[in-house]
Amino acid sequence: MTAPGELIIEPKNGQPADACVFIIHGLGADGHDFEPLVPALTLPEDAHVRFIMPHAPRLPVTINGGMVISAWYDILAIDLGRRVDEEQLKKSAERIQALIQEQLDQGIDSQRIIVAGFSQGGAVAYQAALSFPQPLGGLLAMSTYFATADSIALAEANRHIPIEVHHGNFDPIVPVTLGRSGVESLKAMGYGVSYRLYPMAHALCPQQVGDIGRWLSERLA
Repeated sequence: MTAPGELIIEPKNGQPADACVFIIHGLGADGHDFEPLVPALTLPEDAHVRFIMPHAPRLPVTINGGMVISAWYDILAIDLGRRVDEEQLKKSAERIQALIQEQLDQGIDSQRIIVAGFSQGGAVAYQAALSFPQPLGGLLAMSTYFATADSIALAEANRHIPIEVHHGNFDPIVPVTLGRSGVESLKAMGYGVSYRLYPMAHALCPQQVGDIGRWLSERLA
């Protein structure tokens, strides 16, 4: 799995970043998919936030007939859950953790780093954030599932990480039941979770974008 780089958006006010938000895209996309989200969040003028949107490598994906597309890991089957290549998923999460470490090395406080992911990227976000050895500022899981709930080595440092989970009631790609199962797994593990449902399919909606902006503003105030 090669690492094709990242889209990095520096603070719009030209000030040095003192916080960082990672947004991990879904299957078949790239980091540019979430580029329009940044100005739509309407963060405060004094928010000095760097956004990092990594691009997934290109991999053959079994459920797509083996077609090579941008993917964080192979999806082997779609059933009531997801059968995935956990080794690939965990390698992708390790890549995100290495990028987080780069931000720490640049002087960003770990508790001012947020990890967000959409769909397949959300599964990577769960793994990367909950197993990271230093306390992070938050985890945002959008239209996704907790693929490694049964195998993740949880980090004590992030036992109290703020977790926000969003899902669409009409999602035909990742059923809402699959997203809810992840929330139930988190609660069973002792995590506090804010769970929001939206009248949408496998996408973002304006109400959700507003909620994300407010949540980030609260986390990074």
